[in-house]
Amino acid sequence: MKNLYIDFDGVILDTITVLYEEAKRQEYEIDDAEFYEKFNYKCILKDKYIINDSINCIQKLIDSNKFNIGILTHCHSMKEAADKVKYIRKHFEDITVIVCPKSISKTKIIHTKDAILVDDYAGNLREWEAEGGIPVRFSTKLNGKGFPVIDRLDSLLEMF
Repeated sequence: MKNLYIDFDGVILDTITVLYEEAKRQEYEIDDAEFYEKFNYKCILKDKYIINDSINCIQKLIDSNKFNIGILTHCHSMKEAADKVKYIRKHFEDITVIVCPKSISKTKIIHTKDAILVDDYAGNLREWEAEGGIPVRFSTKLNGKGFPVIDRLDSLLEMF
């Protein structure tokens, strides 16, 4: 079985668009730590923000028994991390959730060698590949930016 790590924001839920809009509305810079500390993540961790049936796709991946699956997510605060874990637990009882502080590369949190990372951010994928991992870009517009690209998580069943 291959180790498969799935990013949360921009892959499972479309949280980034809402976060950026809210930061702008509140007149914060998008990288302002104070904004993320104050933000109520529960308002965006909702099923209405699911991207391309991602929850059902993850269940298909689990059912395939082809992968050891973990959700690998950058977080700005412990509050954000706790809210994301609660959201994932609402849908999956037994899936690993790995929280990575925003200031640390995902490659420093887990063993990357020969593991698959599905992420929408090309910077994370470049780091992953440099550490011996297998990068797959998630893009609803199928823009791979030089990486293999998918727009549905269950497409991984055909790739691996």
